Amino acid sequence: MNGVTSAVPPAVQPAAPATVPHAAAGSGNASETPAPHASATSWNAGGTSAPHAAGETPGVFPPPLPPDSPYGPYAVYYAEPDKVTQFFGKVNRRTPRWIAPVALAGTCVAASAYVLWSNPTDGGAADTPGCLVRLTTGFDCPGCGGTRAAWYLLHGDLAAAAQHHLVFVFALPFLLYAYAVWAAGALFNKQLPKLRVSYRTLAVALGVWAVFSVLRNLPFEPFSWFYV
Repeated sequence: MNGVTSAVPPAVQPAAPATVPHAAAGSGNASETPAPHASATSWNAGGTSAPHAAGETPGVFPPPLPPDSPYGPYAVYYAEPDKVTQFFGKVNRRTPRWIAPVALAGTCVAASAYVLWSNPTDGGAADTPGCLVRLTTGFDCPGCGGTRAAWYLLHGDLAAAAQHHLVFVFALPFLLYAYAVWAAGALFNKQLPKLRVSYRTLAVALGVWAVFSVLRNLPFEPFSWFYV
């Protein structure tokens, strides 16, 4: 109708889609077709909108990959690691695999030699190395007796070692086997059967250790036999 303007302000009127020329089939004339959108709106993990490139599906984040992609139906995005993580990652990649098990074995050998030389069975709570909990409260801490148990094991006295720290004596074979599995793979590329420790098993082991730490401080038999 003449003389009547549109109700939609010019600033918000939708723009016509851009067109690109393409050759019509069977003729040399070019026709005009709508061009693909350069960007649209997608939703990121936080629920806010974000632009996506041409060819991506709006409303899907991360955008789906082609069906034949070896990475599955969706892309995986990783944040760039910080400088400290990059440094340790570079050190880890450049360090030979055999360094770690050899270093741990050397540390254990040096610690065993120190235990044999120092003879912790002749010392008290105030001697070096001492136990702050035992020195200040008179109670055995969860680790009290472990060094003396190791000293008795190195001398072949299993009963005395169990008396000083029963949990340590029980756990030691499992720890040694776990180290053997790790060292065999790192040093000789040989796969040994691994110990499969579930979270429930780990929780039970820690609970037993905590109960043992309390019971050994009770002042009556048979628990007082474990008080060191």
